[in-house]
Amino acid sequence: MNHAEVHHGSGPGSGRPVGSAAIEAHGLGKQYRRGWALRDVSFRLPAGRVCGLVGPNGAGKSTLMGLATHMIRPTTGSLRVFGAAPGSTEAVLRTAFLTQEKPLFRRFTVAETLRLGREFNPCWDQEVAEGIIRAGQVPLEAKVGTLSGGQRTRVAFALAFGKRPDLLILDEPMADLDPLVRRELMATLTAEAAQHGTTVLVSSHMLAELEHICDYLLVIANGGLRLAGEADELRAAHALFAESGDASSAALAPHSVIGSHDEGRPGVLARLGGPVEYGGPVEPPTLEELLLAYLRSPDAPPLIAPSARVGDIHDILTHDRTKAVTA
Repeated sequence: MNHAEVHHGSGPGSGRPVGSAAIEAHGLGKQYRRGWALRDVSFRLPAGRVCGLVGPNGAGKSTLMGLATHMIRPTTGSLRVFGAAPGSTEAVLRTAFLTQEKPLFRRFTVAETLRLGREFNPCWDQEVAEGIIRAGQVPLEAKVGTLSGGQRTRVAFALAFGKRPDLLILDEPMADLDPLVRRELMATLTAEAAQHGTTVLVSSHMLAELEHICDYLLVIANGGLRLAGEADELRAAHALFAESGDASSAALAPHSVIGSHDEGRPGVLARLGGPVEYGGPVEPPTLEELLLAYLRSPDAPPLIAPSARVGDIHDILTHDRTKAVTA
């Protein structure tokens, strides 16, 4: 695929050295009977980032997370987690996955649930897990089946964080929480990620809240990757042209119009293609404005930042064959 380039911005995320990849996908695709859920998806998610995974329902987000956790097998291409195959011992030990359903044993007490986590995870951190439980005043002796939806979500979070994963994958984890609890758990999420260098991949429809926790983005629409890279870089590559005068005239000719924005700050969001020579107000978009524009324009050309790019599919296949021969 030929992707447009994005230049390094001046935000706090720009100019960082590219390190190891937590997830790397090459030509990834998954086909079901109804058609392709994902097709020709290639990207790398650098380790240590908190990445928002955004897209409309049915875009392929859950499929991507299922592929990363070996719950789904790819039809084409390849994906690696810290260089290891999904489902391998290394990948499983380094990854925690919290699904929308948050499956828990309803007859277990909270304490028994945490004990189960301790028994199955060699790097278990009981203090962190119990801290998340205590913060919500959830009784350790209560059976999981008697808890409210929000309390069960907290227990599921405690299991995920207690595992001390290097990669934490969250699929719409906070949809059943009230705003105050969401803020609290988001603060816990970012603090734990910063302290331990955990890579987080979080799928959410709450675009405004993603702006407070994410420094990296993956946007999927129609089974393909539309945006990928540092949040600050992607924002810096766009501008919101206020609706005054000739916002649709030749003044926008050097730039690629992504779509109109009619909420909050009405205007035209465009990908910058040269110097801005426009008589009206021009401002950088918020993360929510940027995401909404691409979600409303799924056919807009993709924009993949340098830090999110990978080599050709043959690179990883050759690497795998070499490992097999030398093993």
